[in-house]
Amino acid sequence: MLHTPCIQVVLSFQSLYPLTPHLPRHQDSSSMKIIMGPDPSLVYRPDIDPDDVTDKEKYRNYTNGPLQERVLNTYTLMHTYQSVEFVKHKNAKWCSFNHKQMSIMEALNMLDDLVDESDPDVDFPNSYHAYQTAEGIRKKHSDKGWFQLVGLLHDIGKILSLYNEPQWCVVGDTFPVGCKFQDSIVFQDCTFEKNPDNKHSEYSTKYGTYTPQCGLDNVLMSWGHDEYMYKVLKFNNCSLPAEGFYMIRFHSFYPWHTGGDYMHLCDKKDLRMLPWVQEFNKFDLYTKTEDMPDVESLRPYYQSLIDKYCPGILSW
Repeated sequence: MLHTPCIQVVLSFQSLYPLTPHLPRHQDSSSMKIIMGPDPSLVYRPDIDPDDVTDKEKYRNYTNGPLQERVLNTYTLMHTYQSVEFVKHKNAKWCSFNHKQMSIMEALNMLDDLVDESDPDVDFPNSYHAYQTAEGIRKKHSDKGWFQLVGLLHDIGKILSLYNEPQWCVVGDTFPVGCKFQDSIVFQDCTFEKNPDNKHSEYSTKYGTYTPQCGLDNVLMSWGHDEYMYKVLKFNNCSLPAEGFYMIRFHSFYPWHTGGDYMHLCDKKDLRMLPWVQEFNKFDLYTKTEDMPDVESLRPYYQSLIDKYCPGILSW
């Protein structure tokens, strides 16, 4: 079990977020704490090689980091309300793709106004993280433009939190619903007590509503930016390879690609795709630094990749 001790959460679940989603607040960019590092070079390339990072334990610190209380609050809400019923409701609401028409770059620019409340590592807008991830991939995989683009796209689904969705159902690690919550889910031991599925006669069993090796394509995942962005790209007929779609859909599924859980639900395709998701994860995680990329100098290059794989105006 991944041991992530809980601190006291100062919340009143009666007054916070009801199961019927109507939630909270827009991020106020004027009040954000933005940590700025040294002025980057014109063509920003992270100096960090994910394979060479030696102090990996400083990443994903869920025990005593400076953002601990914020992170735990977010996960407690997530693990309380992410149920089968809730996830089906969110899929029905957002997967009609009739909410907005805009380009990928317009959506990406919206992340200037978002700081991820589930992330224990960084406290700056997600748009910078998108370019950091993409540039890390570009340094190591210079021949794979589609892979670099995945780095840029992977968190764009977080724009849902700018449309009055609470961050706890947009950001953070994902996990299947409809079966037992496995041990390697972060804060698993102290945040699921009030989840309605936790004591459900079927949903609380190992396989739940699923069958052995049914394949992750047939599993209902907790609602979040991964699933939303994957479905946006599929709906709009974007031409990424299967590996790219898989990275976007499951990059936050840490209990699987890092924790080793849920293998009993995986089929041959999942096992074939797992190394790709793990390779992507190195750049998603270990390129997080306080050195901000020069977005203006990078934008034309990434626009060319967007034009190739997911051009024009998309339905969101």
